[in-house]
Amino acid sequence: MALHHRDMTTSHTPVDDHLDALVIGGGAAGLAGAVTLARSRRSVTVIDGGAPRNAPAEGVHALLGMDGIAPAELLARGRAEVARYGGDVIAAEVRTAEIDGDGFVVTLEDGRRLRSRRLLVATGAVDALPEIPGLAEQWGHGVVHCPYCHGWEVRDRSIGVIASHPMFTHQALLFRQLTDDVVVFTHGVDPTPEQRAQLLARGIGLVEDGVAAVVTADGSITGVELTDGRVVPREILTVQSLLTPRVQMLAGLGLRVVDHPMGQHVPTVDIGGRSEVPGVWLAGNVTEPSAQVGASAAAGTMAGAQINADLVMAETAAAVAAM
Repeated sequence: MALHHRDMTTSHTPVDDHLDALVIGGGAAGLAGAVTLARSRRSVTVIDGGAPRNAPAEGVHALLGMDGIAPAELLARGRAEVARYGGDVIAAEVRTAEIDGDGFVVTLEDGRRLRSRRLLVATGAVDALPEIPGLAEQWGHGVVHCPYCHGWEVRDRSIGVIASHPMFTHQALLFRQLTDDVVVFTHGVDPTPEQRAQLLARGIGLVEDGVAAVVTADGSITGVELTDGRVVPREILTVQSLLTPRVQMLAGLGLRVVDHPMGQHVPTVDIGGRSEVPGVWLAGNVTEPSAQVGASAAAGTMAGAQINADLVMAETAAAVAAM
């Protein structure tokens, strides 16, 4: 097994390298998995497309010991840790990933081909928002989606919930824990009688006139414009995005996908991140759309440990057979 010891966070792995593991995705899950593998003296390279899902956020919250850290700073620390233990990080996009004998070959957009014995997929997911003028521009700032990631920062403010997903009531009730001024705006989803009763019981307003646009002033949200032209004052909006895992480049692996309450076409894995394709593990939002940064990192660590254990057992079996 060839070990790589380099003092940089970005390098160029030779085409003929046959690594113990390739990690596709350089977010919290991918970097945590790579650190675990590198600390086990495995040759590992991370391929990072450079488009983290939480890039618009000002800080990462509910992350023990690092609450409020900027997303870019957290990833920079993670890349440095991978390098510290001899791993590599390549800034590149993946074109395809395919089974290659008893291993895998990953082709990058620039034509380079990397080979590995095992594969950890941590490509994350993409948020799809309702097509409401002004909404996307406020994503991660005036428009939030997770009460645990951003709730404390918007406590006691006037919050509007865009009901574009059947789970809107769950979101409205969670944000009601943080402020007594919550209004739901229907947008493609009509509340059921049970949902109406829940909103009424918790003092949550309901506006059913349709959303036309998000109103802003000086870069901040000031209200929600309805289809009849009226504007309901709001300071913060929350909406349930539809998450789509980044798996298009992985079609050659034959991963089985299912729909998830918070996403679509989600690859299936066991509790340790192992997929149904031998040698392939997944971690983070690519397989669990609702996972926060801490949970994604934990899943990456678990997957990295499982990959190392799988390699150990394969190597042991080969050694026994060679006796």
